[in-house]
Amino acid sequence: MRGDFGGRDPARRGERIFEHGSLRLVLLHLIAEKPRHGYELIKAIEDRLAGQYSPSPGVVYPTLTLLEELGYAHAVAAGGSRRRFEATPVGLAFLEENRPALQAMLARMTPEARAGRPPQIIRAIENLRTAMHLRLARAPLTEAEIEAIADLLDDTAKRLERL
Repeated sequence: MRGDFGGRDPARRGERIFEHGSLRLVLLHLIAEKPRHGYELIKAIEDRLAGQYSPSPGVVYPTLTLLEELGYAHAVAAGGSRRRFEATPVGLAFLEENRPALQAMLARMTPEARAGRPPQIIRAIENLRTAMHLRLARAPLTEAEIEAIADLLDDTAKRLERL
C-alpha cells in the first residue's frame, strides 16, 4: 500500500524523499540490522515514514542489485522465489564510512522531521533547482547572464530573510 502525505504522494508533488545515493544507504542499513527481502524493506521504509511514502519495487530491487554488484550485500535463498539480502563486511565498512550521511537521512525520515514542510514550498524549491540545472546544462553562460542570475538569487534570499 502506498501511503499518502497530505492526501498525495510526495514524489508526485516534486518532493524528493531520497537524495542521490541515500536510498542505497538506507537499504544497506536496514539489511545490516537484519537480513530482509525486498518487500520487507519497502514495508520498513513505509513504516519509518508513518505511511507517508512507500518506495516502489521498481526502485528498491534495482538498488538491491546494485548493492550486490558493489559487493555491499548478497542474497540468500529464503524459500520459494524470495531472496533475503544480507550486508557483507565490505557493505558494513561502507556504512561506517558514510555514517554521517546515513544518520542525517534517517533523521529526515522521521515523521517529526517531515512535519511543517509545506508542499507548495518544497515544490517551488525543486522547480528552482530543476530550472537552474537545465539552464546550466545549456550553452555556457555569458558574464552578464551569470551576474543576472546571481543578482536574482541574492535578491530572493534577502526577501526571504525579511519574511
